[in-house]
Amino acid sequence: MKNVILTGFMATGKSAVGRVLAQRLGYKFIDTDNLIAEQAKKSIAQIFQDEGEAHFRCLETELLRQLENAQGLVIATGGGMILPEENFRRLKKLGPVICLTASPEVILARAKRGQTKRPLLNTPDPLEKITQLLEKRKPFYRLADFTVDTSGNNPAEAADSIFTYLKGA
Repeated sequence: MKNVILTGFMATGKSAVGRVLAQRLGYKFIDTDNLIAEQAKKSIAQIFQDEGEAHFRCLETELLRQLENAQGLVIATGGGMILPEENFRRLKKLGPVICLTASPEVILARAKRGQTKRPLLNTPDPLEKITQLLEKRKPFYRLADFTVDTSGNNPAEAADSIFTYLKGA
């Protein structure tokens, strides 16, 4: 197994679970949003504000091109990175795609207490926005090789489930 890809909606625990899983596997952990922010020399929120979501999605695709020969990584993707078909094909080539899920209410609670500003939730009714986006992305998230609901799990428990799956895959 070259790498492990974690996808799923924002605030489902991709970074927290990814760090635990990487340690277990002896892999390096990377967060694509953090890499994009470093390369752009601005926050994701600032990229959304200055150039828009479409430009951010182009940056995600470019980063995947840069990672195509990577090995030994647990890669936490941005929540929408899986949407373009080209991106999904690239992710599948990198390794098994694991989708983390959570209920809309859990996502909202986590997003509110998180340190990161969530540009897509800058709306009068963020719970409704989460529900709409989850519904839109559901067909893409279903393409994952394995899914873990993190609503009631801590990062170590979710990582255990993924580790068990990977051992049997």
